[in-house]
Amino acid sequence: MEQAIYFEDYVLGESRITTGRTITETDFVIHAGHSGDFFPHHMDAEFARTTPFGQRIAHGTMVLAIGVGLTATVINKVAFSYGYDRMRFIRPVFIGDTIRTRVTISAKEDDPKRPDSGRVIERCEVLNQRDEVVLATDHILMVERREKPA
Repeated sequence: MEQAIYFEDYVLGESRITTGRTITETDFVIHAGHSGDFFPHHMDAEFARTTPFGQRIAHGTMVLAIGVGLTATVINKVAFSYGYDRMRFIRPVFIGDTIRTRVTISAKEDDPKRPDSGRVIERCEVLNQRDEVVLATDHILMVERREKPA
């Protein structure tokens, strides 16, 4: 659904949570093919048994891509993504885990280069089925202001 949510409309502390998605072995294989990351931690079950996790772990970049993809339910026609800061892989994700993403408006600030817009920082926390944070990052949005400066 396409909407216009202006800078002034964002409320600090407001949050939403996405639906869940279960991670499969197919996800591992497809992501390895797309990224070229065939490290044994992700792809070799025998090797992975010798690691502290005891099994294959999901690519962090895959968890980011899926976690961010889960948030793409509303198209804001007056905003665009400016990037991500402070990304951390906090806990491993395994085949069979179900992840979802909690998005919280954590900051709003002026943009020195674009007076007609402001920056909205969304804290994105990817959660597993036990509500443990497995990945956290700040998504920076450039959002038009409803009221333009004089």
